[in-house]
Amino acid sequence: MKRRHLTTLMAVTTGALVLTSCTTTLRGTPVSVFANPFSVAGMPAVDGPTGLRDDAEPPSREVSNTDGGDVDELAGSAVSDIEEFWTTHYAETFDGDFTPVDELVSWDSTEYDDVDFCGDSVTGLVNAGYCLDQNTIGWDRGELLPQLRDANGDMAVTMVLAHEYGHSVAHQAGLLSDRTPTIVGEQQADCLAGVYMRSVAEGSSSRFTLSTGDGLNDLLAATIAFRDPLLTESDGEAGEDEHGSAFERVSAFQFGFTDGAAACKAIDLQEITQRRGGLPVLLPDDETGELPVTKESVTSIVDAMNVAFDPADPPRLVFVGSDCPDARSGGPASYCPATNTITVDLPALEELGAQSVDGSGVLTGDNTAYSVVVSRFMQAMQKERGGVALDDAKAALRTACLTGVATVRMTENIATPAGDTIQLTAGDVDEAVSGILVNGLAASDVNGDSVPSGFSRIDAFRLGVLGDQDRCFARFG
Repeated sequence: MKRRHLTTLMAVTTGALVLTSCTTTLRGTPVSVFANPFSVAGMPAVDGPTGLRDDAEPPSREVSNTDGGDVDELAGSAVSDIEEFWTTHYAETFDGDFTPVDELVSWDSTEYDDVDFCGDSVTGLVNAGYCLDQNTIGWDRGELLPQLRDANGDMAVTMVLAHEYGHSVAHQAGLLSDRTPTIVGEQQADCLAGVYMRSVAEGSSSRFTLSTGDGLNDLLAATIAFRDPLLTESDGEAGEDEHGSAFERVSAFQFGFTDGAAACKAIDLQEITQRRGGLPVLLPDDETGELPVTKESVTSIVDAMNVAFDPADPPRLVFVGSDCPDARSGGPASYCPATNTITVDLPALEELGAQSVDGSGVLTGDNTAYSVVVSRFMQAMQKERGGVALDDAKAALRTACLTGVATVRMTENIATPAGDTIQLTAGDVDEAVSGILVNGLAASDVNGDSVPSGFSRIDAFRLGVLGDQDRCFARFG
């Protein structure tokens, strides 16, 4: 999102961290703050065990060049479990029979290792991959997998290997060849990883468990960390070896988790282009990508929303808090229905919008903050439309959905009466998605309460990005 006033140009966006059946009853404790929480893709939202089971079956596959340590033991267990899943379920969607990869290869990128993977030296190779030519899967046990496990738990390691195995599945199914665009192959693999993870969440794995609360949230955080770096329009690498934004990769994972492998078959360049729509991908060369959170910039964002949605009774914006008779006020931004007022705590909002990348790879930036302000404006739009509650779980997800609608509105220049121009820029959507996962503020009701599942919050936001206001009210009416 960029704000221009006359000839002065500032921009908003962030940099990125690069990293190259039968259903059973879920065990755990319901964690929703609501009496009737929303489910996660048809399953209860629960916290519970996540990771390698204490009674897990040993790996069925041997690992070449292993050091015999626990990282390779975990990776071998993951690949064994993934293979058992696809052996059982491959033919449900794809023609023919599933064939396991020929070899698993481990290496330590921190040491000199006289071993090749896919024809290249593994020294310094902090990565994991599927080698199509040799039909092998390999991983770095020295840095990559330990870092993933430390940041996001055992299942982050399992998910990465499920992604790499997804390439093998896609190749066998005829979806992937050496001519397939990288971004298509990568998002097909994200989707197929989601298919496998659904089976783990359902309790079908003999080796792993995955809760639909914090466990699944951690996987989404890892997926966000795998986003493409933010590039400028003149960058020589722009458009090459593209994997997708955080929003796109999380979406692909959710497609598989929710709709199964048939959804992965539908991912091609046309589908990705349509899903991306007008969302910006590259930053102009003369823009830094960040607009400082100030009283002036917040005012410009609200003014732009008034232009975009033209409410009959525009909400008032204030920077000094006051009591609200029908909602709990507080936080970086809040909306009071009784007074039709958006209240912004500027220091708190500024802190929320500070640019950073945490240990799990999740980013924050200015649109982490501005998306919360936009969400409060969209609560005012819900009040104006009428006929819906503003203080329950449906309101929280409806707000997330409508914030997605508003985000897309800002892909085009919005000129405000004060002479400013507001426009979305590359990376803004990823910042909003990260905030929705981590703090849930842009996906909360007027009391600041949200549903516990980051999966459900992001899913609602994406519905708005790909839809419109009527779709949000129909889904969360």
